[in-house]
Amino acid sequence: MLTSPKSKLIRSLVPPRWPPLMPVSYLRNWLSKNLAWGLLKTKSSKTTSPLNTFITRIKTKKTCGILSQDDTFGTITIAEPIGIICGIVPTTNPTSTAIFKALISLKTRNGIIFSPHPRAKNATNKAADIVLQAAIAAGAPKDLIGWIDEPSVELSNQLMHHPDINLILATGGPGMVKAAYSSGKPAIGVGAGNTPVVVDETADIKRVVASILMSKTFDNGVICASEQSIIVVDSVYDAVRERFSTHGGYLLQGKELKAVQDIILKNGGLNAAIVGQPATKIAEMAGIKVPSHTKVLIGEVKNVDESEPFAHEKLSPTLAMYRAKNFEDAVEKAEKLVEMGGIGHTSCLYTDQDNQPERVNYFGDKMKTARILINTPASQGGIGDLYNFKLAPSLTLGCGSWGGNSISENVGPKHLINKKTVAKRAENMLWHKLPKIYLLPSRLTAYRSGRSGDRWCKTRLHRNRPFPV
Repeated sequence: MLTSPKSKLIRSLVPPRWPPLMPVSYLRNWLSKNLAWGLLKTKSSKTTSPLNTFITRIKTKKTCGILSQDDTFGTITIAEPIGIICGIVPTTNPTSTAIFKALISLKTRNGIIFSPHPRAKNATNKAADIVLQAAIAAGAPKDLIGWIDEPSVELSNQLMHHPDINLILATGGPGMVKAAYSSGKPAIGVGAGNTPVVVDETADIKRVVASILMSKTFDNGVICASEQSIIVVDSVYDAVRERFSTHGGYLLQGKELKAVQDIILKNGGLNAAIVGQPATKIAEMAGIKVPSHTKVLIGEVKNVDESEPFAHEKLSPTLAMYRAKNFEDAVEKAEKLVEMGGIGHTSCLYTDQDNQPERVNYFGDKMKTARILINTPASQGGIGDLYNFKLAPSLTLGCGSWGGNSISENVGPKHLINKKTVAKRAENMLWHKLPKIYLLPSRLTAYRSGRSGDRWCKTRLHRNRPFPV
């Protein structure tokens, strides 16, 4: 844990010193030899681009010492580090998530020990080591970042329960996140996604298809915010379908659909073999032939429940496509998909956002997700700052109480500090209390009506002059 609020390390976490930390060419070559899933040409950019954006965003943010001082009310807010953090890293984003967690830990003067997924231990530990070497060069202690060389469920549990761990920052499957919250330690865990996309009749169809294809092919769909289902209103369904088919989307037919459905799930859960694989390889696994330029496999299905494999989170370039009678029916289907597996995570709507504010509001009211994206590719939009600069950049996305998480926003440095409030004594403001005032409605009515003979009203009570008692 760093103790100096003016640490050289803190100042070093800003461009232009970031690019040498993670050379793109080196990262691409290393990942190609050590990971068997994801899209190589986007994997390195997924690691470097969001993190460059993140560092640019946080470089002026105060995370140590006095955060704010209010002389009017006599308060001072001071930031202190959490301590040692246990970082649980998933197999789907082993490098980007590790680097992100290391950076927000360093920014807030915390140490972190990583527990990588066994399938991606080499990638996670290599990424952690790269950040550590850069931190040491900037003056950090040599043991500020650590990791488990040979991870296992047992070792992860031991790390989470270790008395020196002050916080668990968990990204992974539901079981691992639940274990983090059950450890007895403060924890920030994030839930699974099952992002539905609603397309209404006012949407720009070219934008819809281009955005979804860009998102689904970004690292072959392993981003947890990526689109899993698209629900299109009937009046534009055929147009959207045609646009997909001419731009790299392959619409599965008959036995082809059944063949892909059969390999999506395995033993009641997602088949790990399809995660992050290209559409052509998934088709090959299913025993079907598709054009070599196929980007996404699309299954036109009807059931919005667990019996439909395409309705689940797939973490691959596979997409469910539903036809809806109208906008309300489409939103209802999206609600069911969210509740089935992605509650609290992300949802998306394509509409004319300038002329359909009531639909944006309706969708926002109905969706139980922490991120509700409008006209945005979900993978890139969910991680923040790229398509809406107000959405904080992050590679760890909270899902709130809906998803069993402690936060419902993108995780950042502010979640890794303790805040102390210094409150100076101040006297409460004095209040001037007036006596109760009574109005006599009957007398006022009589006076204003000009009734003759009501001398009491005219002599004892001047018009519009109430009297205290």
